[in-house]
This record gives sequence, C-alpha cells and structure tokens, in this order.
Amino acid sequence: MTVARVFFAAAACASALRCAPALREPPPVTELAHAAGAEADPVAPDEALAAADAAFARRPDAAAVREAQRSYLEAARADPAAIAGLVGAIRALVWTIEHTDSAEQRAAMATTAVELAQWCGRRRPESAECEYWTAIALGVQARERPATAESGLDGMAAALERAIALDPAVDHAGPYRVRSLLRVRAPGWPLGPGDPEAGLEDAVRAVDLDPAYPPNHAALAEALAAAGRYEEARARWRDTLERSWAEMADGNPDAAEWAGEAERALGE
Repeated sequence: MTVARVFFAAAACASALRCAPALREPPPVTELAHAAGAEADPVAPDEALAAADAAFARRPDAAAVREAQRSYLEAARADPAAIAGLVGAIRALVWTIEHTDSAEQRAAMATTAVELAQWCGRRRPESAECEYWTAIALGVQARERPATAESGLDGMAAALERAIALDPAVDHAGPYRVRSLLRVRAPGWPLGPGDPEAGLEDAVRAVDLDPAYPPNHAALAEALAAAGRYEEARARWRDTLERSWAEMADGNPDAAEWAGEAERALGE
C-alpha cells in the first residue's frame, strides 16, 4: 500500500468513526522479548548485540533476521537504559514486514515495532534515532493497519521533524529521505501533508548530507519525477543503479533490492 493510499484509508476511517489510536500503552520490554522467543537466561548486552548484528548481516536470510530480532531484544531487556537493542529490533521487524506475505503477521509485527519505538523514546527522550525509528514504525503500522493512519501519520511527520532538529544524519540522512517520500507520495491538504516541492527540497538535502547512499538518490529520482522533471529523474535512477551495483560488489546485503527498484523505475 502506498503512502497515498494510507491517507485515503485515514479519511475513510474518520468518516466511518472507525479510527484506532496509533499509540497505546506498550507491554514491558521483558514481555516483548519473551513473545519473540528471547532466551530466558540472563545475557551480556554487548554479546547479545554482537550476535544480533552478525545475524542481521545475513539478510536476506529471513530466519537469520528473526534470530537477530530475538538477540536485539535480549540486549534491550538486559540493559534497561540502552536503546541499541530496541533500534536493532525495530530495524529487523521492519525488514521482516517488507518480506512477509501474510497481512495478519505484518500488522502484528508493525504494532510491535511501534511498541518498541515507544520504549526507545522513553529510555532516550532526546534521541534522533528513537524519533526516526518511531516515524518509520508509525508509517509501517499506518500501512498495515489503516485504521491507525489518521493519528499515525500525523505522529510520523512530527517524529521526523524532531529527528531532523536533533540529528538529520541518522541512517544516512534518513529523516530527510523519509520525509521526502512522505511529502511526494501523500495527497496534499486537507487529506494529508503532501507537498511535492518541499519533498524535492528534502531529497536534495538527503543527497547533500550523504551522497554515497543509493536510497537517497532513489528518493531524489522519485521527487524529480513527481515534479515532471523526467529526464533528470531517469539520470538519477541510473546513478542509483550504478551506486547499488558498487554496493553489491562490496557485499552490502540490501544493495540487490536497491538495484531492483532502480531497474523497475527505469523500465517504466
């Protein structure tokens, strides 16, 4: 479901009085870790994080990503002041959602991602990472559970604004990249925050902050196309493809998907 479709779902939800809040009181981290199958015995946080990072690096192996999620949650449970395990678990969940066919499973995982993001914000209220991953989690939940879209996408936009104020370089200029996509894809007022011109500005900022990261160029290509600048968009998609090939040669586990996205865009 695209961002635009999420906003139309939010409008329908409001008219039918069937909206659901995007945020609820989250279960304790210990409960979330247990639900994910985390080990019951105490673990050393640093060891759990190292194991999680090693497992997550084995994507696209879905079983390895689930193993990473469990280890990240073990780390989060073991150190109630740290956020690295929570952030890692959210990343693993978001990746799994994007590679899962079952709508029911995706919706459940999206809710868990939002719950973990809430704990991240409570542990570290002024963290750009927590704000950024809160925005990602709320956006994914809005897509998978459209009844939460009205409040969730408002929360997503606000969290991205805070992340940009705190540290726009998080996740390779992620706050600007994601806000660009939100503004380019969403309908404009009064249905949503769509603003293709502002989205193009955000995409340019993302590329300026981290010009080596292929998804930033992909976001700029999409924003240029939305502005009707098709030749520039095609050139930027070609740049995205070439950068993705270079990342594939360096062993980046996500680069094949970036290349596939660029190839599909150039084919269209």
